[in-house]
Amino acid sequence: MPLYVVATPIGNLEDVTLRALRVLEDADLIACEDTRRTRALLTHFGISTPTTSYFEHNKLRKGPYLMGLLREGKSVALVTDAGTPGISDPGFLLVRDARAAGLPVVPVPGPAAVTAALSVAGVPASRFVFEGFLPIKSGRRARRLRELLDTEMTVVFYESPHRIAATLEAIREVFGEVELLVARELTKQFEDVALATPSAHLERLAQAGRARGEFTLVIPALS
Repeated sequence: MPLYVVATPIGNLEDVTLRALRVLEDADLIACEDTRRTRALLTHFGISTPTTSYFEHNKLRKGPYLMGLLREGKSVALVTDAGTPGISDPGFLLVRDARAAGLPVVPVPGPAAVTAALSVAGVPASRFVFEGFLPIKSGRRARRLRELLDTEMTVVFYESPHRIAATLEAIREVFGEVELLVARELTKQFEDVALATPSAHLERLAQAGRARGEFTLVIPALS
């Protein structure tokens, strides 16, 4: 049986596909980045498939277990906390191992914050760079931003609430007052999407007080 790579909602549960629900219900086991978050989704749709954790800190131990099930003919559905597995999570390792063993891997596509942000940015996206998360240390972050500036392509990356201000300041230093999209809590109740300069975004953050939620940033290609 295959390893199914199943995309799940990044916030709004109505974004889940009918196919994803069917696969999650029919699978023998669901491998989750966080079983508690996935269980909330499954409970909402009345799905009782057993779950097991598969995340950054147990991937080396749990990977062989999941591979063993696949070799026995069991079907495993791989999900991340939100969005598409394999993007900024360890899911690619299980996919790689399954392919190396000659086992079928089936994508069940759906939501991803990368494409959701790009779709509302109104910027050229025929070619873009997805960066994941920028380096935490300020020197490495600035150096990476300078490298991205040289690509002359639209850049998309994620950022956490406690680093968003420092990242916007670093973008201002490297890219200047370019208009970029900052999307917070995409598809969730308090979704906020704004296109503005780094300084304007910083002002909005200051007015809002403590930053909350997860951020997706889109810097347009500079022509």
